[in-house]
This record gives sequence, structure tokens and C-alpha cells, in this order.
Amino acid sequence: MDIYIPILGFSAAITFILLIYIIMSQSKSQIKNIFIVNLLLVLILNISVLFQLLFAEKYDISPVYFEYFSYIGGCLLPVSVYFTGKIFANTKIKFKRYNLLLLIVPSISLIGLWTNDFHHLFFKYYSTNMSEIITGPLHTVNAIYSYLLLFLGVWYLLKYSIKNASFFSKQSMLILIGILIPIIANFLGTFKIIPMTIYITPITFALTVLFFSLAIFKFNFLGAAPIALQKIVDRISDSYIVLNDDGNITDFNKTFLKAFNIKDSKELRGQNFETFLKENNLYLNFKKIKNALPKVKNSDKTVSFDLYIKKIERHFHIEINSILSEGSSLGTLILFKDITQHIEDMETIKNNQDILMERERLASLGQLIGGIAHNLKTPIMSISGAAEGLSDLVKEYDSSIDDPEVNSQDHHDIAKDMNEWIVKIKEYTEYMSDIITAVKGQAVTLSETENVSFDIDELVKRVNILMKHELKNAIIYLNIQMKAPKSTKIHGDINSLVQVINNMISNAIQAYDGKPQQNIDLILEKQENNLVISIKDYGSGLPQKVQDKLFKEMITTKGKNGTGLGLYMSYSTIKAHFNGDITFETEENKGTTFNIILPL
Repeated sequence: MDIYIPILGFSAAITFILLIYIIMSQSKSQIKNIFIVNLLLVLILNISVLFQLLFAEKYDISPVYFEYFSYIGGCLLPVSVYFTGKIFANTKIKFKRYNLLLLIVPSISLIGLWTNDFHHLFFKYYSTNMSEIITGPLHTVNAIYSYLLLFLGVWYLLKYSIKNASFFSKQSMLILIGILIPIIANFLGTFKIIPMTIYITPITFALTVLFFSLAIFKFNFLGAAPIALQKIVDRISDSYIVLNDDGNITDFNKTFLKAFNIKDSKELRGQNFETFLKENNLYLNFKKIKNALPKVKNSDKTVSFDLYIKKIERHFHIEINSILSEGSSLGTLILFKDITQHIEDMETIKNNQDILMERERLASLGQLIGGIAHNLKTPIMSISGAAEGLSDLVKEYDSSIDDPEVNSQDHHDIAKDMNEWIVKIKEYTEYMSDIITAVKGQAVTLSETENVSFDIDELVKRVNILMKHELKNAIIYLNIQMKAPKSTKIHGDINSLVQVINNMISNAIQAYDGKPQQNIDLILEKQENNLVISIKDYGSGLPQKVQDKLFKEMITTKGKNGTGLGLYMSYSTIKAHFNGDITFETEENKGTTFNIILPL
């Protein structure tokens, strides 16, 4: 008997310390409160049996009287364990008045025990040796009722421990083992399957406290909220699976099952991850995941990447990290963020942008064709007139060959007139060559770019040629102010820059809303290490809502007649190809100035 005293004393001390620790902890939850009740009842049971050992024989007190106190813990503990399982399963429960009905049998049992000397309905014969105890009907009812509640509580814990194995298996298994030890021991003793004394019960509860301590201190069991968490993760749009240290699947949510068309979740749990991939023809797709697993094991590192899974035709952003609790690994979490819709939306935006860009190219090409027709018409007609003039001179010369009245000076005069027409033809052909060069450059820039060094004189020349037709039609005057040396060199694609300037001049023309006889200033000047090209109109200015969005998105003041792509692309071109910038100044009813800033 003496061996039981230190064991029971140790059990009582550990239970008391654990009870104080939980009471003093700052976190508050139902799972914590019910554990306080459990420990308090275990402590009552421990101390009562310990006192029985210490004082019953020494002071000649009947051992059964100590049972009056120990059964307070013994009768109420099954009810507490039942509520522990319920709270664990639901995270939080609302106590109703009908819950008090669960205390009827324990209350009657305690009253029956305390008044046993008058009716012997609880014990007919009491002994510290359980095989010698003769119980009454009230004890039997209490035993059946207690075991029923205990098994219900254990069933809740077991069921929801398995359901949430990925996060809480180690913690809850410790709790389950701790509860099952005294239940099994009492069952064997109560039904006299194995001979044992009543002191075995509190000793088995000492083991219970030990398992409780491990679960609480090592795995933070009281901080678990399994079902609340499970309900949340089942409803989120992202899929996840959890692997244990052996690479087996221990947890997942419903979204994962739905995304991968998995119908039988029972077979999935506990299956090796690599086997799962091979059986579902996903091995090649998940090679990246397999290679990433060793990188995150037992570390705070997160590995992420995008992955297209061909079998289910979905795009995912994968995040892999280790689940750690105070340095202990609880498994590896693989999160699947479905980005399929995002990818499709981006593709749609890109396609729409390509269509808009193609429309802009066609509009630019139409403008170029109009410019070609206009700019080539005058020199062609002039060349035609020169050819007619030459033809007349040839006839005149031919008829003068045999004319005795025509002297050598007349021949020289005819030759001089012919030479003048030839000079004019050369001028017209050079002008046509310049037009073709400028137009060719702009046609090329619609599909490709070429970075070269060019001077601003060439730049202005091309702008002037290409915009001449549009300016003439609108009856708008372009005033070119060259405030920088004509030889100033710029490195980049001249055709792209011409297109940007032309687009801004076109916008400036449209700012007058068809009003003729207006001016646009094209100013080129050096400011520190930059060349600033300014296009200034004197129109109505830009509305505030346009100013706020300018260069940030495609916006236009032309309504259905514009896309806003021209200025947006111009800004992108200057940024990307010239490492420059575009700024603007605008004032209502006074006009707008766009400044193209190019580093030299």
C-alpha cells in the first residue's frame, strides 16, 4: 500500500500545478474552461483516495466515507468528459437548461452514496479491493450512465481528431490515450475481469494528467479550434492538402476534392502523396511540388510558383511551407490558389489591347496613305508639267535645227530652259524621296523598331512632311521653334518618336474642335542634359477627370471617336525606348502643353 502514496501524491501535485497554470493563462475559451473542470474533478478524486490511504487505517475511519468525496469527482467527471468532446467537436457550444438533465443521475448517485447506510442501494458491501465489492442497483445505474457519457465524449474526440488529423492528431491522440487509460482500467475492475484495488483508479488518472500535460505544453492542445477551422477552410476558394513527415496526405479541404474531381475522400486520407500523383496521372505536373518539399521541411521558408495542371485545365499559384508549433513540425501545407480566372481575364485584356493597337495601327496607316496621296500629288503634277515643258522645248529645238535664222545664242537659250526644267524635276524627285523615306519609316515602326542616332533636324523634317496634309486640311498652322542646335543628336528609334510627336500634334488639332486658323507650337530646346520637345495648343484644356487618369490608363476626350490608346502608347514608348518622360500643363480655355523629355 505504501507504494501508492507517492504515486498518488505525485499525481495530485502535477494535477494541481497544471490546474493553476491553465487558470493563470490569459487565453479564454470553452475548451480551456472545461479542462479546468476536468482537472479539478481529477484532483478531488486523487486527494480523496490519498487521504483514504493516509488516514483511514491510522484514525480507524471507515474507508467508505472517503468515497463520499472521491465520488464527487467520479460521478461528475464523465459529464465533464462528455462536454469536452462536444466542445472539441464544435469549438464552442451554447449551454441550454436541458443540459442540466445530465446531472440528474450523478446527483441521485451521490445522494444515494451519502445515505447508503440507510438503504445500501449503492454499496451492499464496500472494500478497497474492487473484486470484493458488492454493488447495489444505484451503483450499477451510475456505472452504465458514466461509461455511456465517457464513450460518447471519447467518440467525439476520436471522430474529430481523425477529421482534423493534419493539425491536431498528436495533441488529440495524447488526450484520447489519457482518457482511455482510466476508463479501461475502471471497466476491467468494475466488472471484476482483472482483480485490482480502488487505488488503481487515481493512479491511472495520474497517467491521464501526464498525457494531458504533454498535449497542452508540447502541442498547445488548448489553443486548438479544429471544427471552426475546418468549417472555414472548407468554404474558402483556395484548395489545400497537408502532408505528414512521411509524405502521406493527412488533411485537405472540400475545395481540393472539388478542384481535382476526387469523389472518395476516405481513400485519399493517409495515402502517400507520390502514389496519389501517379494514380491520378498528375506526377509530371507536380514535379515542382515534389522538388520543393525538402526545401521547406522544418523551416519558416515558403516556396511559391505558378503551375498549370493540364488534366483539370486549371492554373494555380502554389505556396508550400512547413507547419511548425514551437519548433515541432506538424506537417507540410500545400496551398493551391486558383488563378485560372485571373489568367483568362489577363488573356482577354491582352487580346482586347491587341485589337485596339491594331485599330490604332490601321488608323495610323490610313493617315499615312492620306499624307502620301496629298504630298506626292503636288510634285507629281509639277514633274508632269516639267516633262510637258521639256517636250515643248525638244520640239522647238528640233524645228530650229534647219532654220537659218536660229543662231547659236538661240540654241544656248533653249538648252538653258531645258536645264531649268531638269533642275526643277530633280528638286521634285528629292522631295518625293524624302516623303517616301519618312512614310517608309513610319510604316516600319508599326511593326518593328530600330535604334539609331539621329539629329533633331531630321526629326522635324519628317514630322513636317507627315503632318503637312492633316494640318492643311484642318487649316491649322504649325509653328516650329528650334531653340536647340539642329545637329543635336538623339539615340533611339526615330520612327517611334515621329509617331509620338505626330500623335500629339493630331490631338492638338482636335483640341480646336474643327475651328480653323489656329496655331500649334512645336518647340525644341535643351534643358540641362535633356532635350524637351513641347507641343502646345491654345484650345479648351483638359478636364480634371482626364488629368487624374492621364498616362495611367487609356482615356480620351473624343468620346466614341477615340480609344485613348495613342497617348497611352506614346507614354509607354517614351518610357521604354528612350528612358524619358512625358509631362503636361493645362489650363481651362487657355490650352495644353505636352512636354516630351529625352535624356541626351
